[in-house]
Amino acid sequence: MSVTEAVSVNVGTTLAADEAIGAHAELLSSQLQAMSEMLFPPTSHKTLRLFTSGEAAKLMGISDSTLRKMTLAGEGPQPKTTTNGRRLYTLGQINEIRQILASGTRGRDARDFIPHRRPGEHLQVLAITNFKGGSGKTTTSAHLAQFLALQGYRVLAVDLDPQASLSALLGVLPETDVRANETLYAAIRYDELRRPLSEVIRPTYFDGLDLVPGNLELMEFEHTTPKALTDGSKTRDGIFFARVATAIDTVSDNYDVVVIDCPPQLGFLTLSGLCAATSMIVTVHPQMLDVSSMSQFLLMTRDLLSVVREAGGRLEYDFIRYLLTRFEPQDAPQTKVAALLRNLFDDHVMTNPMVKSAAVSDAGLTKQTLYEIGRENLTRATYDRAMESLDAVNAEVEGLMKAAWGRTR
Repeated sequence: MSVTEAVSVNVGTTLAADEAIGAHAELLSSQLQAMSEMLFPPTSHKTLRLFTSGEAAKLMGISDSTLRKMTLAGEGPQPKTTTNGRRLYTLGQINEIRQILASGTRGRDARDFIPHRRPGEHLQVLAITNFKGGSGKTTTSAHLAQFLALQGYRVLAVDLDPQASLSALLGVLPETDVRANETLYAAIRYDELRRPLSEVIRPTYFDGLDLVPGNLELMEFEHTTPKALTDGSKTRDGIFFARVATAIDTVSDNYDVVVIDCPPQLGFLTLSGLCAATSMIVTVHPQMLDVSSMSQFLLMTRDLLSVVREAGGRLEYDFIRYLLTRFEPQDAPQTKVAALLRNLFDDHVMTNPMVKSAAVSDAGLTKQTLYEIGRENLTRATYDRAMESLDAVNAEVEGLMKAAWGRTR
């Protein structure tokens, strides 16, 4: 039997390869849709959990007693109260209370409660990237974007990966929820169908976090850019590597931070994302195969960005950092690789690694992040260790942003 004859679907019918793959794709897509509808009935739209008064107070940097006094005095939105007296807040309510705190005195600077960009501070565009799939890019992007939204920043997440895992994590199914011309490609394409970026941005269930979703349509940019380079479109309609930056500039006043989840390959999309960025975070799993792959990625990136610079592109990063992901402190080979990277790159390796955790994996089974599920849904010790690692990594990135802005507080 030939290879082609051997390709068949589960029903036992022999099909050509393209037909078999197409049948498998439809089966998988329909099953994913059914699972999504089971997990998030009745509309398949995700909602964010409520936060306890202790969690809400911690996010706002005040005491629980202060928050209780505000509630009793009728200041701000009133929380949901359970039968046992627990007060629960939505993230939207937390942000409303932040506004109230910022407008009052309470002996603190209003900027302690509202961390938005201040006059003279540029938009932070963070590109999360690596050449190799499975390095934790999307997990890092999703948790970072949500962490910054929880702190009160106005965040835009951009899914630049045609596989669109970030979109799925943020509640948008690329197969069913994103139609033609509704990805970033709509704002960077070369023809008359180009749209303003503002028209494809959609809010998420996370207050303060918006999304530019992705799907396979993004691959069109990889196909149309070579043609645009040969027919002169690059001079007529903007150089290809500046198109993502130009699109983001049109909405920059609405955000403090943009988090870009780059594809796991060094094509036109990734290059455009890196040229739009003000900072770059390279995720790396501390194993020799992954480090070898990263070495090739860095060499290729250097060569391509050099070409961009020679063509007039501006490449000035506030910071470049390497983030160790899926790190297992008890794994001797991983600790050796981590030590090697720290010896080579010194402070460019982030102090805090993203520790491998079953809690993150368990949350991912239901297309959720650790910031979305409550402590009661997992083993508390496991949850606490994972949250400690996540918060440390994301707070370190926030600190780098603040340093780039020149903030002392």
